[in-house]
Amino acid sequence: MYSRIAGTGSYLPEKIVTNDDLARTIDTSDEWIVARTGIRQRHVAAEEQRTSDLALVAVERALEAAGVAKEEIDLLIVATTTPDNVFPSTACVLQDKLGLHGFPAFDVQAVCAGFIYALATADKFVKTGAAKCAVVVGAEVVSNLVNWQDRGTCILFGDGAGAVVLQPSEETGILETRLHADGRYRHILKSDARIRQGGLDGTPWLYMEGNAVFKFAVRALADVAEETLAAAGLDKSQVDWLVPHQANLRIIESTAKHLGLPMEQVVVTVDRHGNTSAASIPLALDEGVRSGRIQRGHKLMLEGIGGGFAWGGVLLAY
Repeated sequence: MYSRIAGTGSYLPEKIVTNDDLARTIDTSDEWIVARTGIRQRHVAAEEQRTSDLALVAVERALEAAGVAKEEIDLLIVATTTPDNVFPSTACVLQDKLGLHGFPAFDVQAVCAGFIYALATADKFVKTGAAKCAVVVGAEVVSNLVNWQDRGTCILFGDGAGAVVLQPSEETGILETRLHADGRYRHILKSDARIRQGGLDGTPWLYMEGNAVFKFAVRALADVAEETLAAAGLDKSQVDWLVPHQANLRIIESTAKHLGLPMEQVVVTVDRHGNTSAASIPLALDEGVRSGRIQRGHKLMLEGIGGGFAWGGVLLAY
């Protein structure tokens, strides 16, 4: 028995912030940003929009695509770094907004690798029979963590949500998952603030050592791709599509090159979405599916890396 993606869905906030928009308030330019990141624009949530609001739309669209009624859901996992509240979990909030109750609902926090972690977790539930209709969501309002005067980070991030419906199937579905973490590198990508005595201790702004993150990400993503393929007994040449975390175009290109894939076989959304953290992979997956590029039977490599450091890969037959 496999767990198989029955449907995908996504949502991007209406507000778009272009590189030219940023150049009006900070010392940067469209040319500078594109050359270093590949990003041209990003979506930013409205003041009143919370992570669960974005997630709700993505889930409803995934359910519609899967032809599944919301009452069939028996597991809900939300990957997010930007929850609605300290607690309850965003998954519980989302469950209530769906008008549902009773089944397990919980959050996973692995930053940009969150969706990979959540998908790998849901896969185990479905394969063992503990769940028959799992919904996995990656949703973020990263703009709340961004200092919009810091040109090193504000140019990179955006908001959005993506979701998939997982169901058991005798047909091939998720083939292998591999997860890793290494807390020794937690200092190079972080948000340090903690709640203490009713206030914030430290700064909540996102901090990143760009060069160090880039070097670690390139190596880790190449290694986990090979590891996941080896575990499945497949060769690089059998991968039809790479659906990577959308952090930086140069990282994506490096990973594709390592897999021997032309960029025509890579789903790229970073130019229009920016880095949406845990939402980036399901957003890219949904775009690939809805554009008709990703077809049933295609073999997909999904991989992501984020603060922690946490990283992983999922190999599946769509």
